[in-house]
Amino acid sequence: MSSLEEVIGYKFRDKELLAEALTHKSHATEKGITRHNERLEFLGDSVLGLVVSYYLFLKNPSEDEGFLSKAKSAIVSRANLARWAELLGLGHHLYLGAGEHLSGGAKRHSILANALEAVLGAVYLDGGLAPVEKLIIPWLEGQVPEKLDVDHKSALQELIQKRHKRPPDYELMNATGPEHEKLFTIRVYLGKKTLGLGSGKNKKEAQQAAAKNALDYLATHEIHTHEV
Repeated sequence: MSSLEEVIGYKFRDKELLAEALTHKSHATEKGITRHNERLEFLGDSVLGLVVSYYLFLKNPSEDEGFLSKAKSAIVSRANLARWAELLGLGHHLYLGAGEHLSGGAKRHSILANALEAVLGAVYLDGGLAPVEKLIIPWLEGQVPEKLDVDHKSALQELIQKRHKRPPDYELMNATGPEHEKLFTIRVYLGKKTLGLGSGKNKKEAQQAAAKNALDYLATHEIHTHEV
């Protein structure tokens, strides 16, 4: 456990909290003990959500709720948290039941992600919000939005559907360049109103760019009934 404390940069005053965070239910059941990491996972999930939400809110002043929700979902997804847990080497520190260990539980994404949230919950209980932020923020700073698959198109559809009760439409404006290096330009619109244009190496990429530009536009503009 001491080496994990070095990795995360936090020294626990209550070592039992860290031990609980690292104890999978299978181990607790096998050993006949009641304490395992599911309660801490529940707490850590909320603490992580708060820190990520606050970070995204401050870093993206022009983005609306739809974008922020999609970005948060991508960041705190099981797969993304498991990748972080793997970087920390968290699997080597887990207490697993014999069967879970033999079946590769230390590498299972669901177990890693849950244990990571439990560790965050334990840090919060032991030291408050400040050390949790100190742990989470550097990780957030290293996130690459393009790799998180933030879905601007879905965010836009959700927003438009909520406001206008119908989805936006997309239109291919042009495709230029040689076959192996085409650049597609797509327009996203609602009725007669153009919301955004976007370009990309394929239609999907161009639609995402158009949706992103539309979300930027809608952050400061309203669509009036007579425009659509």
